[in-house]
Amino acid sequence: MTLWSDRKAAAATGGTARGDWSVSGFAIDSRDIAPGQMFVALKAARDGHDFVGAALKAGAGAALVDRVPNGCEDAPLLVVDDVQTALEALGRAGRERARARVIAVTGSVGKTSTKEMLRHCLSVQGTTHAAIRSYNNHWGVPLTLASIPPDADYAIVEIGMNHPGEIAPLTRQAAPHVAMVTNVAPVHLEAFADGLAGIAREKASIFEGLGPDGLALWNADAEMPAGLAPGRLVTFGTVRGATWRLLEVSPGADGSACLAETPAGRLMFRIGAPGAHFALNGLAVLAAIDGIGGDVARAALALADWTPPEGRGRRHAVVLHPDGPPADLIDDAYNANPASVGAALDLLAATEVPRRGRRIAILGDMKELGPTGPDLHRALADHPATGQLDVVHTVGPLMQALHEALHPDRRGEHAPDADAMARHLRDMIRPGDAVLVKGSLSMKMARLVDGLKALGEAGTKG
Repeated sequence: MTLWSDRKAAAATGGTARGDWSVSGFAIDSRDIAPGQMFVALKAARDGHDFVGAALKAGAGAALVDRVPNGCEDAPLLVVDDVQTALEALGRAGRERARARVIAVTGSVGKTSTKEMLRHCLSVQGTTHAAIRSYNNHWGVPLTLASIPPDADYAIVEIGMNHPGEIAPLTRQAAPHVAMVTNVAPVHLEAFADGLAGIAREKASIFEGLGPDGLALWNADAEMPAGLAPGRLVTFGTVRGATWRLLEVSPGADGSACLAETPAGRLMFRIGAPGAHFALNGLAVLAAIDGIGGDVARAALALADWTPPEGRGRRHAVVLHPDGPPADLIDDAYNANPASVGAALDLLAATEVPRRGRRIAILGDMKELGPTGPDLHRALADHPATGQLDVVHTVGPLMQALHEALHPDRRGEHAPDADAMARHLRDMIRPGDAVLVKGSLSMKMARLVDGLKALGEAGTKG
């Protein structure tokens, strides 16, 4: 499918097209190029112009550049004054021509999982577009918008932030019909002098992109910033007065049964992943789909077979011995902050294990918490779910504070990094255990997930 032709892309950006070409999508990493995509030569940690030749050799249909790289003089190019500015122009043009109903999602925790829930539930109702990864920043949002097929029925845009003032310009580009704030939690605290209040204001700025008939969807369990007065406000949460209120969550081994009060009456639904946080996000998904005129009943049925993405709560059965029960590995290694770690600990504590099975957490540092970082790590020792665990292993200098605060009976190994902890894995897990792995992305906790899964493969072969 042709997404952009040389002529239309040049008109949208004011650039100059070299050659006759068309592209079917976009990529920013030359190693990820699929044939026919446009390679976007962004300048970040490395200058993308250095990889234009490799991208074209790999099958790129064209490249978006602000200078012609050596050896690419006769290549299919879109030459612009500035690649980032041109990408934003393509995003705006892609949004303007799209007929899709657009939902924008932000929040301190659960943005990507919620985006994937929306994709899953809306895909059974029409052609649905969402980024394949967590493309939620200054280049990811316009990339998502520029990639919307003109005939798509629905589009989901994830919007994130690290500092004040980042969300508003992105939501204006997205111009959503529904804008959702999944939650407000102590994340990126070092960038906000007034703490949670500042984070809440920044998250609420996603509503600035709504048109007069747009729907603002707010988590009622978080305090709403003063002066927030979107035209159509709908809330979801567990507190009394929420428009969509989650009443009960009954967890099981492979999902949760949920009961909610909605504007249309009581609704029972099932979500294919255990955990109260997934249940609440699932309720928000149903409210958002209702807000764009979708079929809530079909969406609720679709939630039953949704599973979390890799690194965000996906579970794996690790067979360590052919004659023993598998270990239950919870891969939540993509990111971490106090709210998401607390939710993951709640999930682990509620996980059923066989008679000799243990509940084990392997936790890596939570980053970007500012001066309060050590205290917030230490406070996890007093989280109610921590007292129900058998062992807590810790990774990283900040997690040293938790290691020291843990009760000696559940204090496990401590290691400075994931590679050092990996040397202990074989002795840390046995058949029937439930094991949670979680930490900020820079802690590379996914290496521990891979190591535990490899133990399972060895156990199966043995």
